[in-house]
Amino acid sequence: MFKGMRIPNGLVVAVAVVALTLGAAAFGAAVLGHLPSSGGMMGGTNGSGMMGGTNGSGMMGGTNGSSMMGGAVASAAPQPGSAGFVPGTTISPRTVRVLAGPGYTFTPSTITVARGETVTFVVTSMGPLVHEFMVGSVDAVAADQVGTPEVADIGMMQSKSITYTFDGSGPYAYACHATGHYEAGMRGTITVVG
Repeated sequence: MFKGMRIPNGLVVAVAVVALTLGAAAFGAAVLGHLPSSGGMMGGTNGSGMMGGTNGSGMMGGTNGSSMMGGAVASAAPQPGSAGFVPGTTISPRTVRVLAGPGYTFTPSTITVARGETVTFVVTSMGPLVHEFMVGSVDAVAADQVGTPEVADIGMMQSKSITYTFDGSGPYAYACHATGHYEAGMRGTITVVG
């Protein structure tokens, strides 16, 4: 199945972690997409898997689904400021996925939110560096001000989340203040509409 195929080191580590977590039998079923509730780690025709699937979603992409890395067709959900957009609330926050890395970048580097919206940021580190994610007013984030909401110690292929309500006029930003990361440009901007 994998003969002659080059597999990135990060994927090998992720596969090893999943294998140790699930156990051999469940791991084999998950990778091949035979678990009833999953499309498998590699995806499937209609399921969701880490690598995507034909009609499903996955971390690395899918043909018609949504993913962290993008797919052939992006999510059709209305975005803030457009007709049909439903802002997140404290009871039901909107989820925004952010990739930290590889290197000293965030993807996306700009995010749009609705005034008063509550958003849960799910941040995943995509490389060997350990990152953090701080969100708040531009001034507080730039100064790494104590008390500004943040999640720290996001290790390789690990996800952590933080929920924030944009109840002011902004401007807002997010950044990583692990040693040297902010200085290397690891920051993003948040635009408030409405």
